[in-house]
Amino acid sequence: MLTFDLALGAGGSAFNGGDILYQLIMFLILLALLRKFAFGPLMGIMKQREEHIANEIRSAEEKHEEVKKLAEEQRELLKKARQESQELVENAKKLGEQQKEDIIQAARAEAERLKESARKEIEQEKEQAVAALRDQVASLSVLIASKVIEKELSEAEQEKLINDYIKEAGEEL
Repeated sequence: MLTFDLALGAGGSAFNGGDILYQLIMFLILLALLRKFAFGPLMGIMKQREEHIANEIRSAEEKHEEVKKLAEEQRELLKKARQESQELVENAKKLGEQQKEDIIQAARAEAERLKESARKEIEQEKEQAVAALRDQVASLSVLIASKVIEKELSEAEQEKLINDYIKEAGEEL
């Protein structure tokens, strides 16, 4: 009952409509003042904050898309770089193989040239040796002939003398 008494006022049980009406008018005036001076700026600030947050979200989404694009571009560039490096390695291997074949071919040609040069040199040395041998045989023949003439020997002695000189000439060679 105590709360009911307080609601009705200090005077007791009489209903006071003027006070309620006054309080209602004051409440409406207070509400209007709050709406004009407090809720208006507060709502403006809230609207600005909402727009700011929306802009930040939009900006973040744009940056996210931009980062996605950059990441994709980086992947493509990396892929291209790998392909180019693989192509460079393959080209270097091919070039190395070609150079190896060229070097081997040049070495074989040089070896063949050296062999041919050595054959020619051997042939010349052989011809010179044969010519020297002919000269020695000719001089031995002349020597034998002069000795045979000096000593008129029998045929058996002449044959023995020729054979001795031929053996002597063979030992000198």
